[in-house]
Amino acid sequence: MEERRSIGRDQGQQQHGNGRAVPIADGDVIEMEAAAASTVPSSSRQQGDDGAGGVQGPRWKRFLAYVGPGFLISMAYLDPSNLQTDLQAGYSHRYELLWVLLFGFIFVLIIQSLAAKLGIVTGRHLAELCMSEYPKHVRYALWFFAELGVIAATIPGVLGTALAYNMVLDLPFWAGLLICAATIILLLGLQSYGVRKVEFMIAVFMLIMASCFFIELSHVNPPMNELIEGLFIPRLNGHYAISDAVALISALVVPHNLFLHSSLVSSRKLPSSSEAVKDASMFFLLENAFALFLALVINVAIVSLSGTVCADNLSLDDTNTCSTLTLKSASILFKNVLGRPRSFVYGLALLASGQSCAVVTTYSGQYIMQGFSGMRVCIIYLFAPCLTMVPTLIICGIGGALRVRQLINIAAIILSFVLPFALVPLLKFSSCCSMIGPYKNSTCITRVSWILSVVIIGINTYFFCTTFVSWLVYSDLPRFAKAIISTLVFPFMAAYIAAVIYLAFRKVSTNVVLPSSSVSCEIEVAEVPIQDNKDEDLALHC
Repeated sequence: MEERRSIGRDQGQQQHGNGRAVPIADGDVIEMEAAAASTVPSSSRQQGDDGAGGVQGPRWKRFLAYVGPGFLISMAYLDPSNLQTDLQAGYSHRYELLWVLLFGFIFVLIIQSLAAKLGIVTGRHLAELCMSEYPKHVRYALWFFAELGVIAATIPGVLGTALAYNMVLDLPFWAGLLICAATIILLLGLQSYGVRKVEFMIAVFMLIMASCFFIELSHVNPPMNELIEGLFIPRLNGHYAISDAVALISALVVPHNLFLHSSLVSSRKLPSSSEAVKDASMFFLLENAFALFLALVINVAIVSLSGTVCADNLSLDDTNTCSTLTLKSASILFKNVLGRPRSFVYGLALLASGQSCAVVTTYSGQYIMQGFSGMRVCIIYLFAPCLTMVPTLIICGIGGALRVRQLINIAAIILSFVLPFALVPLLKFSSCCSMIGPYKNSTCITRVSWILSVVIIGINTYFFCTTFVSWLVYSDLPRFAKAIISTLVFPFMAAYIAAVIYLAFRKVSTNVVLPSSSVSCEIEVAEVPIQDNKDEDLALHC
């Protein structure tokens, strides 16, 4: 009997090595040794590329060791798409929609903290977990949608960079596209010297944006009492207020950031105990909150700038410019109202926004490809930027400088469409005991995150459907063309909704090696009739 129990003990160790003491039915204890080398990537519980996580000492010094990923994440909320949405919202509603930005950034902070904690606890990022959890056809579909989201998120960055080169250096649009692509490849080369070099470079871009917009804002002096009211008093007055509020929210929640944040935490030394997990989660939360607060302040400055300029300082011609405010026309507006130097400052801010956005989205594409494909890192470094940049340059080159606004709007629709295929798996994994054990979300956080996610996904789907139906009804297409489009699109939308429901209700089955904790797992000893009916099968249940 003891010999058979020893065999069962060895089998359980090989199958479930999770580093925890597990009580058996008869009171014995099995010490489950860690098998992280075969289950978790080699960098998961080891020193990060910069060794930042290994710093010992005061809490403030350990906090500084975790600073960096939040700035990369925050640049997604300062890209040219957000810039265009903020400018238009400021003109249309002045400061009345600032509360939407505040609400959106609180939601973003919750979601991004879940992504960071998932990477800290499991040692793997979201793409890797999707690859190990879902069937083959599902994970390839998720990979396709993730890559589509990366391309859609890169388009505004490339367009904004090309326009900024035209404003600042008077370069042709096509030349700006090529310079942007070359600069992305060059800046991504910094990762060979450590991810903190990339994080520092993005932080510099972010500070440049903040400086430029605060220089602009100091010249127009918006009323502070109206700004404060707009931030904390919800209002939806005027035409298109609801649709503009939805546009602001949709521009904030982007799918590639969920993959990126769960990946960036691995650049630090991941904790191996429950206490260290709590410390790391808190440090990443504070760091992310600080970076997002700075991004929120910049967004508020952009809305306030366009709202003040268009409301108080314009002639009739400038009002017409405001009514069709785009990234390009905003430069003309600021030049006419504030002078040529202010227009140059705006172009510099747009350059920092577009270039950093394109770098971060392409960088996230590397992690997505690595997680879903399992290719070597050297191949990923070469192939992933090409997969992102080539379609982006083709789309931007065909659209040209005259269709920048339309391309950015289409990219925003695609991002809203792709969002559930990253957000739903994140919520499922971060709330599942079999995935992250005792570190799963509390009931309150789970309910709040699911409710907010369902609301945003529902709003995006509703407005996508209503916009499509409105376009189809009032378009000049022949009836047979409308019938063909309807026949193709509506079944596709039904399949889309069914896919989201499948992801939401599918039971998570993957077990991940976790840091040592006090979680207890029970082992049931079941008699299995094999040959002489005396062999035992050990089944582990968390």
